[in-house]
Formats: sequence, structure tokens, C-alpha cells
Amino acid sequence: MRLHDTLERGLRDLRPIDGSTLRFYCCGPTVYGPAHIGNFRTFVMQDVFRRTLETGGMRTFHVRNVTDVDDKTIRDSQAAGVPLGEFTAGWLERFHRDCQALNCLPPHVEPGAVEHLPQQIAMIEALVEKGHAYAAEDGSVYFRIESFPEYGSLSHLDTRELSLGKTQQSRANADEYEKDSLADFVLWKARRPEDGPNFWKSPWGEGRPGWHLECSAMIQEYLGSDFDLHSGGVDLVFPHHENEIAQSRCACGGNFARHWFHITHLLVDGGKMSKSVGNLYTLDDLAEKGFTALEVRYVLIGAHYRKPLNFTLESLSGAREALAKLAKGARSLAERAGEGTMLDSVEFGPFESAWEALNDDLNTPGALGGIFTGLREASKLEGVDAARALAGLNRILRALGIELPEEEAAADVPAEIRALADERWQARLGKDWARSDEMRDQLAEMGWAVKDSKEGYELNPI
Repeated sequence: MRLHDTLERGLRDLRPIDGSTLRFYCCGPTVYGPAHIGNFRTFVMQDVFRRTLETGGMRTFHVRNVTDVDDKTIRDSQAAGVPLGEFTAGWLERFHRDCQALNCLPPHVEPGAVEHLPQQIAMIEALVEKGHAYAAEDGSVYFRIESFPEYGSLSHLDTRELSLGKTQQSRANADEYEKDSLADFVLWKARRPEDGPNFWKSPWGEGRPGWHLECSAMIQEYLGSDFDLHSGGVDLVFPHHENEIAQSRCACGGNFARHWFHITHLLVDGGKMSKSVGNLYTLDDLAEKGFTALEVRYVLIGAHYRKPLNFTLESLSGAREALAKLAKGARSLAERAGEGTMLDSVEFGPFESAWEALNDDLNTPGALGGIFTGLREASKLEGVDAARALAGLNRILRALGIELPEEEAAADVPAEIRALADERWQARLGKDWARSDEMRDQLAEMGWAVKDSKEGYELNPI
């Protein structure tokens, strides 16, 4: 596979350091509420990445953390009057349920921040001892950015245009801060009244770790100082991933991640997703509107990971239609394959272009297009040739994580809708186009879409 590297700003061949297993880390969920489709664009694309590697025969070791202590988890658990551990466990269970519905493979290791506090404290001690960190008067500990000249290399910050060093303590002490703030960042946050019972003992007093530190500690624990790839949303490049690089390399040595894989933002109806606007969708929200998680997955992989994806309810309807077409094509191929249906093959046959697209910078829209092209090419194959093509189709669908829907029963169409549709069809046969269009609009107002063909028409609820 050739994959874009954020650090090098170009495509690079992806090969495991040890020659056999590609070891990678993904920044996981902060479990203080339900994950939304913007979060899941990143997790689904990471899943396609892993599936593609494994489909190609490469072994993987996938580590994804859980942020179960930070400003937001503490704030919201306090507001709910629920102990932090119980609060985050409930939301983690919801996250796992959604991942399963989206057909995402579970990571091989899923460490949590709270259970790795000793490793985080040990990393801070190493940074202080080496002169890369210092304790403030209140017991908080900060990383000294000036001690790491390479800071900013991942996000390509021009440090001449930013104020290097300490900023307002309230900003430097925050888990997340604005992109114009190049500040000494917090490693250990001194206990504050608003934290309630959520604090732990350390050499610098009672408190809790900063958000940026947890990933570095868990990466060191499970992947070491040098590993193959690090991934996350593009919003994490700065400051989170810059801070990870700085604290990890200064504390542990090594080169940290060899490759950086970032996924671009998701838009909704052409704008930024926001709870206040009412366009922040969870899987449950979309299920209430009649859409399945697998239809959501199809939309999420429909745009290249380095380009913004514009998510609309209409795109979900399009995904439903596309999946139905794929399922119909697969059934036809299986029927023509006959007894060879269960044939397995390492080749992709007419779906080779789809496989090549996935290995060319994880081009998922190109792969989807290649599947439909392949089905057209395979439409006249019979017997063992059809069986080989079906095996190739199944392999590419597994790489994309697409599960095809079962054949659906015809929609229960009310009698008055059917009568109007029949009347419209007769008008169409009589070439009364104005009347036909008028009744199509009338059916649409009543919640039904008409799709014409040479043989007749189909009615589908809108």
C-alpha cells in the first residue's frame, strides 16, 4: 500500500519495521457521550485501512486507547452525579455497540487512561529528570517546548509567527487549546475543587494526568519507542500529536511513529456539524429516521479520506440504493456460479481495479466505482469463471467492511397510492407527459418516489 504521510506531505510505501506485522496506534474515543458520525468517519476509515492490509496478507497489531479521564469526562460525570468510572463505562459500552453495528473490527488492545496512571507518572518523572518538564507552584507539571527544537514539524508550524513558551496558565493548563497557542503544555494537572473526587497521588501532589500524556504512555507500553503508524482525525495534528511526539521522544528516545495517517473532517449539509444547529447525528438519531448503520458506513467511505465528506440524509438514501444494487449483482453472480459458489481465490478478477484503488492511498470511492464496473464485466460469466469473480467480489467487500443487505420484501403500498401510481403509468403509456409529471409530484408529496423502467415502475417510500 502507498499511503499519504502527514509528516512528509506525500505518498509513501507502507512496510512494517519488523518485516511481518504492521503495528499502529489510533487515538480512540473520549467517553463522555455518544460518538457522532464525525467521530465515526475516522474510526470507519481506520477500519478499512486495517482490513485492506489484512486482506492483502499482512498481519496487524492495532492499539486504540480510551480517554476515560479529562476535562470533559470529569465535568459531565460531576454534572450527572455519577462516579467517573461508572459514567465512562456506560458510554464506552455504547461506543462498542455502535462500532459493532458499523462492522468495525475491535482493536487488538484497547487500554484506558485511568488504568495506566503509573506509566504516565513514570514518563513525567523521566521528563523532569531530563530537564524537559518543570513543576509549577500549584503542583502542576508542564512540558518545556523550548527543550525540543523539532516541535511543530508534524503540523509544519512556523514558530517565528507564534509566541514560543508559556502563555496564560488557564490556557496552558487546558487539555485542549486553540491553534494559535504554542504553549508549554500540561503533563500533570494539580487537584482543583471542581474535580471532586477525581484525583490521584503523585510526586508533585494530588491531581490527574493531562490529556496529551495518556497516549504517549500507552504507546510506550504496547508499541515501544518506534512503531509503524499513528492515526487520528486531522484536528488532532496540533496540538495533540505534536505534544505526543515531543513528550515521547524526550522521555523515551526513539523516532516514535514512522508514518502519520490523518482523516479529514466531515461536513453535514455543506456546513460544520454542531449540536446547536441540530445536525450532529448519532447512529441512534439516524436509526430513528429509518437508516441502518451499514448504510451509514457506506456513506462514510464514499469520499476519499483526505477530502471533506459532505454527509446528507439524501446520501443515505443513495447508499441504500447502491447496496441494493450490489446485493442484486452478487446474487446474480452466485446463481451463475452454481456449485462453484463457495470457491475461494486470492485473485480479484474483474474487481482488480477496486483492489488497486484501495492500495493507492486508500481510495475508497475509486474502490466502490471499481466494484460496480467489475459487476458489469462479470455479468456474462458462468460456472467456474463466475465463481472466481464472486470470490474476488467477496474479498473486496470484506476489505471495505461492506455487508450486503438481504433481499427485501416489497414495501407495503397503500391501495390509494398504488391506484394513483397505476393511473400515472397509464398516462405515461399514453404519452401524456404533463399528467404523468403532475401525478409523480403528487405521489412525492404523499411520501412515495416512483422509479420507471421499460417493464413498469417501482414505488419506494421517501
